[in-house]
Amino acid sequence: MPAPDPAPLAPPIDEPLSLPVAGDPAPRPPLPVVSALLPALAAVVLWAVTGSVLSLWFAALGPLLAGGAALDGLRSARRDRRRARRRHARVRAETVETIAARHADERRRLAARHPDVGGFLAAPHEIWRRVPGRAGHIVVGVGERASTVRVGGGSGAADAALRTRAATLTAAPLTVPAVDGIAVVGPPVAAAAVARGLALQVCLAAPPGEVRLVGPAGVDGGWSAALPHRRALTGTAVQLCAPGDARERGVDVSLTIVPVGSPPPPVCAAVLTLTGLTTAWLDHGGQAGPVSVEAVGRAQAAAIAASLDARAGAVAGGGPTPSGDLADLLAAAPAATRGTLPAVVGREGAEPVVVDLVVDGPHAVVTGVTGAGKSELLTTWIAALCATHTTSQVAFLLADFKGGRAFDRLTVLPHVTGVLTDLDEAAAHRAIESLRAELRHRERVLAALGARDIDEAGDALPRLVIVVDEYAALVGTQPQLHDVFADIAARGRALGMHLILAGQRASGVFRDALLANCPLRLSLRVTDAADSRLVIGSDDAAVLPGDPAARGLALVRRAADRAARTVRVAVCAPPTLAALAAAADAGPPPRRPWLPDLPVLLPLAEVTRPAQSPHDALVLGLADEPQHQRQSTLLLGPDDRGLVVIGGPGSGKTGVLRVVAAQHDPARTLIVPRDAEAAWDAIAGFDALTPGTLVLIDDLDALPAPFGPDHQALVLERVEALARDGARRGIRLIVTTQRLSGVAARVAPLLPRRAVLALPTRADHVAAGGAATDHRRDAPPGRGVLDDVPVQFAFAEAALECAAADAALFHPEGVTGFVTPSASAARGALERWAARGVHVARLGESPDDATGTTVLWGEPEAWLREWRTLQAVRAGGTLVVDAACAGEVRAVTGTRIVPPYAAPGRARAWVWDARAQARRVRWE
Repeated sequence: MPAPDPAPLAPPIDEPLSLPVAGDPAPRPPLPVVSALLPALAAVVLWAVTGSVLSLWFAALGPLLAGGAALDGLRSARRDRRRARRRHARVRAETVETIAARHADERRRLAARHPDVGGFLAAPHEIWRRVPGRAGHIVVGVGERASTVRVGGGSGAADAALRTRAATLTAAPLTVPAVDGIAVVGPPVAAAAVARGLALQVCLAAPPGEVRLVGPAGVDGGWSAALPHRRALTGTAVQLCAPGDARERGVDVSLTIVPVGSPPPPVCAAVLTLTGLTTAWLDHGGQAGPVSVEAVGRAQAAAIAASLDARAGAVAGGGPTPSGDLADLLAAAPAATRGTLPAVVGREGAEPVVVDLVVDGPHAVVTGVTGAGKSELLTTWIAALCATHTTSQVAFLLADFKGGRAFDRLTVLPHVTGVLTDLDEAAAHRAIESLRAELRHRERVLAALGARDIDEAGDALPRLVIVVDEYAALVGTQPQLHDVFADIAARGRALGMHLILAGQRASGVFRDALLANCPLRLSLRVTDAADSRLVIGSDDAAVLPGDPAARGLALVRRAADRAARTVRVAVCAPPTLAALAAAADAGPPPRRPWLPDLPVLLPLAEVTRPAQSPHDALVLGLADEPQHQRQSTLLLGPDDRGLVVIGGPGSGKTGVLRVVAAQHDPARTLIVPRDAEAAWDAIAGFDALTPGTLVLIDDLDALPAPFGPDHQALVLERVEALARDGARRGIRLIVTTQRLSGVAARVAPLLPRRAVLALPTRADHVAAGGAATDHRRDAPPGRGVLDDVPVQFAFAEAALECAAADAALFHPEGVTGFVTPSASAARGALERWAARGVHVARLGESPDDATGTTVLWGEPEAWLREWRTLQAVRAGGTLVVDAACAGEVRAVTGTRIVPPYAAPGRARAWVWDARAQARRVRWE
């Protein structure tokens, strides 16, 4: 089975092999007919000249010579064929031997690049050795994989089988990417042995610091407790999970033991299902096949772990001076006083190093390449400040824009008000407005207290520290934030707002105006000497070692320092962070300068109605106002004439109607149905609406579509009149539409409030009245802009209850004239009436002596021809017009009154009485 391997071996330098092609069989030698005939002809000529009969014997020489030549040709051809077969067999055997040799060499090179535990133990010099292509791969076993050997030529089934065999390498190491995760399914003892081997293989391939083993040390008997990778704080996180273990956060490689019958976890893309003690079935990347696996006993694994521990001490020469856990340094941290923000971040030799963001700042710049320990430094700095200050003294706003989750574990600290990740255009706008609003808020508080700066304000305001990891990524996508941070840097000292800005480099990222206000500089290893000089004034940061032992080594230069100090940054271990999060004296939660984005789903029950709002105000949702640092309840007050909601399919516009309908008295709520007849009845009753009525129309732009020209004009007129005069009558109107066209384009300007939800294109959004910058095609349902404010409309489960159309069943009485096309479905009603004793006759064929209930029917043209009969029916009888004759209603009835809408094809008709009033009816 070819195993997926993102780092295959380089192709061999040997040329592709070619199988010999079997030669064509030698042709049968031709019979020399001419040579046989010439002696016979000569003998006849000689006999004719000499007359001797004996001369005719020479004629037999020709056939004899020809036969001899043919036999000699056959013998030569047979000898050539035997030689060709021996040569073909020899070349083919040499090719087979070459294939086997190349396979053996390829197998050896694969085993050297990707050794298993046995391979590492057989070659100890390979342990922790950097080999191109080895990192990030795990040998799951030995089996078949695609070979780099290529064979061409040949012919026949045997050569085809040989070419196939050459393209497959047997008994070769099979690897999978470590990040894919591996699940070992099988009996507990056997599965644990195989998983031990996989975990040891990762630890043998990479040293601690590049790989760290996380999770409980007691897994599978505690054999891994001695591994130096257990004590590593950085590197690729590998977790060996026993059945029932929870997967830790931040794990990069998951090796999971799965009992038989249980499904593998979704984080494991490769599944090893044991079929024996050393055999398994590998399923990975859509391919599956048998493999031979390696199992390691518990005692053997513990011995290997002990040897790696000894090797770690020997290789590191005793190791660098450990920075220690932050908990060991907090005792040396100075006490917090007004006007300071001291934090112990590490050691210089044995001496704790303290940096003060106020005294040494008020702002700081941190640089360092990936893997130098920049995120660990920021984490330690934040934790140290939280350990020595309450929430009334300091609060944090964290931003991580490098695509990682460096600050996720800090969210448990009570001082942290929020963690921001990558910003889109809308989120960047919220960021700008929120930070500017925080500046204004602090200015107002200081002005109200009569304080010149935050030190004179007492505990009224905590200092706000804004920490940005990967500042270049932030301002690279949102350049407008340059000015915001420059403003904070210029005014931050007095207002108590401090910046800690981190990036991989400084040149071209931090503007001069910003750097001028950031005298506190910290640099881990950088690759460019210019970056080092820009930050700390020397090239020292560019020559820091890049090995794992130097991770967390930083150069710190404060405003008063003549030269940078070398500091080993302390590490904030999880127990230390947990203790800080559980501290009871940290203080109350600080005020949040940055609110999270509006929720994607907002149930109506979760929206808080303001205490002072009118009782008949309708809750619509939440409005996002970062410029005021609030998210307020969105209301439709009793004085609001109405609202138009514009949105595409799936944008949630109908949900807005459900929300308001769920809050309003059903007896005073009129929902215009989608059914054309019911919609006409509802619109016809607009004039009779009482004050306090709420009218809801969904898809207003599609409302006139089913009606004919006369009915469309009246629909347009009545809806427009309600939008214009509804406020005077105490009626509120809420409509939705997909686009501003037709009746929607005439009604929308008459309603004071307009909400724009998600629309397919930016052009549609602008045409609906929204700003181009507010367009979000992928916005969740209910998300939009109302009165230029981003909003999230609430949702309610209640359905929109619409009234049904009124159409009474018609029974003919007296003389009834029925105007209907001859092909109409009304013919069935005529037959049923006739069966019940009603006299049914076609117009022009009815006898003069008809008595009782009589129905005269005919096409519109026939009624117009029989004018006298039509006039008689109008005057003393009942005139019924089939809805299919909508175009001839005026001509037949002699009136311009538009009857109630009746849908053709639904057994509908109009009845005209003697007062020329029409009503809609139905027949059976």
